[in-house]
Amino acid sequence: MANPNAPFYPMIYVRGYAMTQGEINETTADPFCGFNLGSTVYRAATDKNRPAKKFVFESPVLRLRSDFEYEDVFENGLDIMDPGWDESIASRSIIIYHYYEQASTLLGKGKTPGIEEFATGLSDLILRVRELVCKNGKNKTTKDDFRCYLVAHSMGGLVCRAFLQNAKLGTDEARRCVDKVFTYATPHNGIEMVGMNVPKWLSANDISNFNRERMSQYLDLKEQYEKTDRVDWLPEKSFPSERFFCMIATNRDDYEAAQGLSRTFAGHGSDGLVKIDNASVWGLDEQGKTSTPCATAYAYRSHSGFFGIINSEESYQNLIRFLFGDVRVDVWVDVEEVRLPKDVQQEADARKEISALYQFEVLASPRGKRWYLTRRMAEEDSVACRSHNELTNVNKATRSLYLSTVFLGNKWRVKQDSSLAYSLTLGVRVPDYEVERKFLPDRHYEGGYLYRDAIVIEMIPPQQAGGDWKVNYDWQSDNIGSASKLISPTALKNGKVEIPIPFDSETTPGIRGILRFITSAWNVR
Repeated sequence: MANPNAPFYPMIYVRGYAMTQGEINETTADPFCGFNLGSTVYRAATDKNRPAKKFVFESPVLRLRSDFEYEDVFENGLDIMDPGWDESIASRSIIIYHYYEQASTLLGKGKTPGIEEFATGLSDLILRVRELVCKNGKNKTTKDDFRCYLVAHSMGGLVCRAFLQNAKLGTDEARRCVDKVFTYATPHNGIEMVGMNVPKWLSANDISNFNRERMSQYLDLKEQYEKTDRVDWLPEKSFPSERFFCMIATNRDDYEAAQGLSRTFAGHGSDGLVKIDNASVWGLDEQGKTSTPCATAYAYRSHSGFFGIINSEESYQNLIRFLFGDVRVDVWVDVEEVRLPKDVQQEADARKEISALYQFEVLASPRGKRWYLTRRMAEEDSVACRSHNELTNVNKATRSLYLSTVFLGNKWRVKQDSSLAYSLTLGVRVPDYEVERKFLPDRHYEGGYLYRDAIVIEMIPPQQAGGDWKVNYDWQSDNIGSASKLISPTALKNGKVEIPIPFDSETTPGIRGILRFITSAWNVR
């Protein structure tokens, strides 16, 4: 029997790392483990000396209640894992995984177990949620069709991955219940301080959990780690990469942990704790060769705090669109040509070594909103980068860049028509040109662009399986505020379509290529 509540499955929240005993006790004393925190401020610019702007976000818990009628599972001072609990629960339930209770001095023994035990406990919790959801006749849910969502912050994402990827931790029965996974600021490839991965021997406060060799053990990635020195791999046999989302924070300056020492040691290109390059996951096929990026989005937010990633409108909107949306759009850019300044091109023609780093910026926002679904800017160290050699290589793979993923839905339309619309700004920064490793100052303009334009796309998904997509677009330099040009998508496998839109700066130096939007229906049951 199909679940009539789909896709509104129970949501299990797995909180992040607590370093000190005081933080562990504070977490234990909060029934929502921080998932209930909201915010009234945000940064509109990278300059911390500029005043913050007011923007009220009430908290994920409150918004899920008001927007989608989700409810908590606390009653008479108990939660569902307490022995005295005998009530059923609704499908639209928020469940908090209180794995730090046993490590607290309030409700536990003050000794923190390993991630392996946390992962096994998550498996037990999922089966308990299944039991209580199926017990409620109003849900019309059976054990076979029960599904749940995992939503995790920081180390909580590693707990989820350990459970999903390591067959020794938990049961396959529980793993089959997971429909989607959403992570906020998770160090999927470990944590680095002063450019070095935390050492395995640093066991104080369980910091070794973020050492890649240690991670390869509990994530069951020893072979991949030995080959690549990375652990941000998600084997498709463990969990489908297309159902995994990474929300990445890019604001290090507002992370106040350890009186600011954390952001100092984490350095640029981080959220104050986790490096941006270490916060995403790549799917790995069964042969362990082909990798596919999991859905990612970027927000100018810090790891936690007043300007944190969880208590932000941007993250919440990505969360609900990923869980409940109707359309998925993976955004890629293929570079077909880069044109050098004439005198630099003469040096290249003379077979001299040319060095340059091209930075690709992206801003994507739905129609009528005051925030971005994804934001990748050079000043925030979150851009996608390619070297000149990579963009002029005969290997097309190095000339293709994944930028981000956007989820859309009919629930959030502003205009009362059938189209789903959003704007995407693409910028390519002018690189530092070098000839034989010598910088050319007369060919550099700080902050300049080889290309920058915004495109508005309006899509009408097919009304039935196998139907045609209707897509209109306009570059805003040509027709601001409109999407009048009709384009026919190219059919791909698995019901996906590709929308290729060419761009060209038409300048020298300059760049020419194609923006590719890989689009598919989402949450089709």
